[in-house]
Amino acid sequence: MSWLITDETSAIEWIRQQLLNKPQTRQDLHPNFMKEIQHIAKHEILPELDALLEQNFLIYEGKEEVPSQIHGYLSSNYKDLRGLQKTDSKLKEKAKNRWYVPDPNKQADLERLREKSLLREFDSYKTEIEGNKKKLKQFRTEAIRTGFKKAWSEKDYEAIVNIGERLPEKVLQEDDKLLMYFDNAQIRLGV
Repeated sequence: MSWLITDETSAIEWIRQQLLNKPQTRQDLHPNFMKEIQHIAKHEILPELDALLEQNFLIYEGKEEVPSQIHGYLSSNYKDLRGLQKTDSKLKEKAKNRWYVPDPNKQADLERLREKSLLREFDSYKTEIEGNKKKLKQFRTEAIRTGFKKAWSEKDYEAIVNIGERLPEKVLQEDDKLLMYFDNAQIRLGV
């Protein structure tokens, strides 16, 4: 399946599809990733591939037994690795430094890490606009979405409105989630 990478969400999904098909190293992923990010939106700041991998995926470091996803891929595609146990040193060596899609049971931990990083980014936008009237020219849409969600849960409607007013009108109008938070926050504040 072919993905058009236009923002952080689509980049993560593209990486997920690549790793589901073939757990691979950063060096394997990087050239194709660079080709795919040509359609990124002008306002969008896309994190580096390393950051996307760290925040959303897992790497096999060669210490414990080989994860099922990597084991399945290697034993299917390399004749000399077929029938080996997940603890076999030859299999571990071939699996080392490959990124893979996390087990859904561990996904919650990764999501918390990613959310923390996005909230730090959102806080930097709040700091950036303090005391001036400048629009945000470049930002991570995912960070804005995550920040709006947290601000809403904390009833910090003012933060949503302040940031929302600094976003390009087109971005706000084209993103249903951002627009919903912004409009509702304005209603709550009586703006």
